[in-house]
Amino acid sequence: MAGQRVTPQSEDYARWYTDVVRMAELADYAPVRGCMIIRPYGYELWEAVKAGLDRRFRETGHQNAYFPLFIPMSFIEREAEHVEGFAPELAVVTHAGGKELDEPLVVRPTSETIIGHAFSEWIQSHRDLPLLINQWANVVRWEMRPRLFLRTTEFLWQEGHTAHATADEALEETLSILDIYADFAVRDAAIPVIKGKKSAQEKFAGATESYTIEAMMRNAWALQSGTSHFLGQNFARVFDITYTDEDNQLQHCWTTSWGVSSRMVGGIVMAHGDDRGLRLPPALAPYQVVIVPIWRNDEDRGTVLDAAQSLEQQLIAGRLRVHLDEREGLTPGYKFNDWEMRGVPLRVEIGPRDVAAGTVVFVRRDQEGKASKSAVDAAGARQEAHRVLESIQETLLEDATAFRDAHLHDARSLDELREIVAEGWALLPHCGTPACEAAIKEQTKATSRCFPLDRNSEWNPRGVACAVCGKPALGYAYFARAY
Repeated sequence: MAGQRVTPQSEDYARWYTDVVRMAELADYAPVRGCMIIRPYGYELWEAVKAGLDRRFRETGHQNAYFPLFIPMSFIEREAEHVEGFAPELAVVTHAGGKELDEPLVVRPTSETIIGHAFSEWIQSHRDLPLLINQWANVVRWEMRPRLFLRTTEFLWQEGHTAHATADEALEETLSILDIYADFAVRDAAIPVIKGKKSAQEKFAGATESYTIEAMMRNAWALQSGTSHFLGQNFARVFDITYTDEDNQLQHCWTTSWGVSSRMVGGIVMAHGDDRGLRLPPALAPYQVVIVPIWRNDEDRGTVLDAAQSLEQQLIAGRLRVHLDEREGLTPGYKFNDWEMRGVPLRVEIGPRDVAAGTVVFVRRDQEGKASKSAVDAAGARQEAHRVLESIQETLLEDATAFRDAHLHDARSLDELREIVAEGWALLPHCGTPACEAAIKEQTKATSRCFPLDRNSEWNPRGVACAVCGKPALGYAYFARAY
């Protein structure tokens, strides 16, 4: 698809996004409405996300497990707020094996209930705590307005579930996971995020408190990129998750749940992409380097390919993810456009003159024009590739941070909020009431994203009124258009 035109972001951002996802061969539509087929290049990007998160989970003592896709309807119905929150999105199996089931089964929308059931059987004593479990799985939530990666009926994710002896330990876990998500977003995905607490209306169904990392896309809309929930004892009481403490007294556990989904892939596309396609951070790119050999005739071909293959081995020995483009019948220009569309961070061009001179040409995807190109000594290509890739990773984060910070503004009234959210995020004193949030959404199409932790750490509500309704404010909250 390299030869097709990408709709410019300035012309139609939504269309630009779909064009890039499909032309870069990340995903395609499935026969079932709302579902998607993740293509190999897109799945490799997801696996890089998975690897970066999984390593962090294991380093903090979490273990992976797997729980069933089908959940008894009675489990979902046990927690009233939980079932109310998910009811419109549930896919329910009523018949199987040629007959009606005695009890309907829900196709996993999330796993608090079935994991709560397992925890109730696994935990007996304080010695069994904390229990730190994660699973990598697919979930189904019936989506009315699907969009590849961002909102699909079936999607991939990880969901962590933990049980603790005290509320303080569970809340510490909740915030620790939020820090892990933020660290991954910044260091691996090169996406600056704002850590915050969700309003009562935006929190997870069944949670006591929900925390989020919010990222800004290149159209200044928000993307909820990961959430961590303090569940209190809600699910522990419903599923009888109890333990005997050191005094041999029976106590209910305190639990958490948290997750990041394949919408992170969409976030990477929208946080960094341009009108030429993807711009992938080297930490996650399926290929960090692509080598494009260039020759004019058969005599040049052998010499150039030998040099390209030697360079490939040198870079692989340096633990870089490398692809040598040996495709026949395609012009160098076509290949350049193809790899730019796919967002490979560093392209290395090598032709007859380069071989003769003992050099190669480096082309950075994060830059344009002459600034992106440099001649490099072939013998030192491995070391220079590492240096350039580190620079690209830093530059993408710097660019995304500068864009975000330029679109964050304080609002003192509904009129200011309306003006700001047309092209950015508005921070204002907010009461947190459903009526106020509904009025803001109706008049501006913006929703409450979070009460940012850094702006509310020393919050003193005395005398501060909500900028919209005038009621006492709970804190400063960001409002924005969101996916």
